[in-house]
Amino acid sequence: MTIIKPFRAIRPSQEMAPRIASLPYDVFSRAEARTYVETHPYTFLGIDRPETQFEPTHDMYANDVYEKAKEMIETYKDKGFFIQDPDPCFYIYELTMAGRSQTGIVGLSSIDDYLQGICRKHENTVKEKLADRIHHVDITSTQTGPIFLAYRKNEPLQALIQSIKETQPIYDFDKEDGVHHRVWIVKKTIPIEEAFHKIPYTYIADGHHRCESAVQVGLKRRKEHPNYTGKEEFNFFLSVAFCEEELRIFDYNRFVKDLNGLSVDVFMNHLNQFYTISPLSYSHHPNQKGEVCMYIENQWYDLVEKNPNTTDPVLSLDVSYLQEHVLGPILGIDDPRTNPRIEFIGGIRGLNTLQEKVNAQDHPCVAFAMYPTRIQELFAVADANRLMPPKSTWFEPKLLSGLFLHEIEQ
Repeated sequence: MTIIKPFRAIRPSQEMAPRIASLPYDVFSRAEARTYVETHPYTFLGIDRPETQFEPTHDMYANDVYEKAKEMIETYKDKGFFIQDPDPCFYIYELTMAGRSQTGIVGLSSIDDYLQGICRKHENTVKEKLADRIHHVDITSTQTGPIFLAYRKNEPLQALIQSIKETQPIYDFDKEDGVHHRVWIVKKTIPIEEAFHKIPYTYIADGHHRCESAVQVGLKRRKEHPNYTGKEEFNFFLSVAFCEEELRIFDYNRFVKDLNGLSVDVFMNHLNQFYTISPLSYSHHPNQKGEVCMYIENQWYDLVEKNPNTTDPVLSLDVSYLQEHVLGPILGIDDPRTNPRIEFIGGIRGLNTLQEKVNAQDHPCVAFAMYPTRIQELFAVADANRLMPPKSTWFEPKLLSGLFLHEIEQ
């Protein structure tokens, strides 16, 4: 039984919401975050990335950086930029990009659901990135970025969401990337809670570091409160749950900066062991699972897997096949999470980015355009208690940070 419960969100005033809400902290480099904050003085990115409030040489992981985030949250409250609903509510959050909408339910998920495998994951976390978010949540006592969850189709819940969307939203605005955001407040919470009780599992689509950090801080607070009841706010984490049919996964493409000392001819001969290779007269995305499009030496090729795995939920992934047969043994990318010779490029940036990356090098290199991982494949990996290779999925549009804050101690 899945637990999703309402909460008293700290959220922007209607006037300030478009100015405060920002893309997640992890889509910006340190330099990009600093530049954006300088030109958007009220953006929540300044709180999510509080090192932007210090000199560029300041240690971005120092305690005073996280204390600054806490101070800024309190300042936004004092100035009325943030308000808090008097009673626990759910919130319906709709994002529309290029004419396509997806709608999720904002609420709190249970850290016990995560620990017991009811809220299921499919990725590992990186120690340094995890430590950063743990300190941010712990020092501010606030969860500032929602975890992106998915659940299997549930028609009664979808009908309930649709009926709520026929009422007046509390937020209705566009951001500079062209994504339109609308939010509705839901004060009659019991029907949504009961609907989730009938959903066996939720799945982390995006936000593994935010989720794990919330869980780790929650466990820390349990130790600090040995008489805890399980109902305290630190036992839950901020989430937005979407029906599987609402979601679109983009391709997550690969650029390898060299051919591991091989000539193009030798590389192509190795590649021919695992893929049927056909030259293309123009660039295009793969049309189906088991197909990859490759760009090398000013030429696009269509690659089709020769011996695909059809039974193992991880090895059957296109990204796994490429890693196991090409990136690892041929190109020497044994650990794609840490190897500096590989870059991962979200499909939202288009095929031209792959071409530009390859063309900019003065030596042979290669780019692979992947067919997007399907949400059902993500579910299968998580259900098997397995992990996907790094950078298997790219979700768009991104959930904004700063629209909903959850205080873990009140």
